[in-house]
Amino acid sequence: MRYAGAHLNRVRHRNRRLRHKLQHKGTKSAKRLLKKRSRKESRFAKDVNHCVSKQLVAAAQRTGRGIALEDLTGIRGRARSRKPQRATLHSWSFAQLGAFVSYKAQSAGVPVVFVDPAYTSQTCSACGRVDKKARKNQAT
Repeated sequence: MRYAGAHLNRVRHRNRRLRHKLQHKGTKSAKRLLKKRSRKESRFAKDVNHCVSKQLVAAAQRTGRGIALEDLTGIRGRARSRKPQRATLHSWSFAQLGAFVSYKAQSAGVPVVFVDPAYTSQTCSACGRVDKKARKNQAT
């Protein structure tokens, strides 16, 4: 199951622009508004994570399947990305989403497994063999 985040990315980009303006201003009222914006952004992210996790668990329960999530602990230190992509990566609250999925799945009786992300793109889904040649390019 995939969730497109076009609306979410638009809101995050808008918030980033507003934060930049306020940080550039630097006045006392701008700092107060930054705190207010921060709280608003965290509430928005929490709401989105609740909605996504609820849909994910409902779909797994309806189809009688489990949920596998990558264990992304320490991804911010491991991931190397260009400067424009860093803000997107760091504004993603993946740990919160994982926690929401876990507790909702537990109450619904859906099994959740956290998978080590190492070599997942190179692992054959049929036999489990790990080989660099198994992945021809980024898309396939």
